[in-house]
Amino acid sequence: MQIASVEVFVVHHPVCGFFRFFPQDASGRSVRPSVLVKITTDDGLVGWGETVPIPLWSYETTETVITTIRQHLAPAIIGMDIFDLAAIHQTMNRRIAPSFSTGQPFAKTAIDLALHDLMSKALKTSLPRLWGRNPQPTVTLSWTVNATTLEQAEQIVAEGKQRGYRHFNIKVAPDPKFDVALAKLVRKLASDGFLWADANGGYDVATALQVAPKLADAGVDVLEQPLPANALSGYRELKRQGALPIVMDESIVSVRDLLEFWRLGLLDGVAMKIPRMGGLLAARRCVEVLQELGLIFLGSGLTDPPLSLAAHLLLYASYGLSFPAALNGPQFLEPSPLYSPLSIVGDQAHVPTGLGLGVAVNEEHLLPQMR
Repeated sequence: MQIASVEVFVVHHPVCGFFRFFPQDASGRSVRPSVLVKITTDDGLVGWGETVPIPLWSYETTETVITTIRQHLAPAIIGMDIFDLAAIHQTMNRRIAPSFSTGQPFAKTAIDLALHDLMSKALKTSLPRLWGRNPQPTVTLSWTVNATTLEQAEQIVAEGKQRGYRHFNIKVAPDPKFDVALAKLVRKLASDGFLWADANGGYDVATALQVAPKLADAGVDVLEQPLPANALSGYRELKRQGALPIVMDESIVSVRDLLEFWRLGLLDGVAMKIPRMGGLLAARRCVEVLQELGLIFLGSGLTDPPLSLAAHLLLYASYGLSFPAALNGPQFLEPSPLYSPLSIVGDQAHVPTGLGLGVAVNEEHLLPQMR
């Protein structure tokens, strides 16, 4: 079964409330763009993938994803066998080569997810079963606290608790004084929950070493990406300090990165994201390595619309994620008629049980971009 065509679409999802990675316009509104890919086989079977670029988080933009797929990746994979996923990734990696790590992983993710969607449908077998896994029925979600004042944080926590959430992840950096006060407040309001601080690389080494023990005393359970992705000597110092478990996010863009940084003693685990890894193929292997090494496996996302969210749920449920997942698409994105709905009750996201990624795309709601 061969790839006959690759089509690309852009969708803009309205954002509810304020989230630091999606700038608001003059009216106070912001949108979260995603790129959808439709792959059609030579016998007419269709698979859908989605990727979620955020230029304020990583270097890929909506425009670079579109041009990378259309001008480089799609022409290279036309005619290839949909079941030869490793060969397709090798072809994509030759067309867009790595620098320090994987090249253009977000663009490659859209194709990877569409191929997984296709393979499952073609074989009439769910993805977890294809992977030889028995998935959990639900994934527990964490509520994101992205606040600029303590009063605002208290309101955000109250909203999360009202919606049935028990676990919280807080956005910290660069102000350590505010961050510690925020952690203390959220721990007080959610005394039994898992509390996860994510700095998105926003501290320098001296500040991170100073604030990590204080965050631990405030009740934080784990510190994610305290330093920029390439501040490797600083990660070694934090790991040696041992005040909090240190998990990497932006730093880990391939399994090779993970193994190298583990050998160097830089981390306690990884906060997983599929698009950062270039798709499910590499993300699955990364999770397997984490589990083989006894490292922390956290599940997170990038404010994912339903198709991308479904892929994360399938991955995390299939590999027995034991921590609440920071998948905040349901928190920040308005529902869209473009997708068949996922079932989320309180903080429990039900894992899709159908074929493919388990989310149907209503194509009549799509507008082609840059045709």
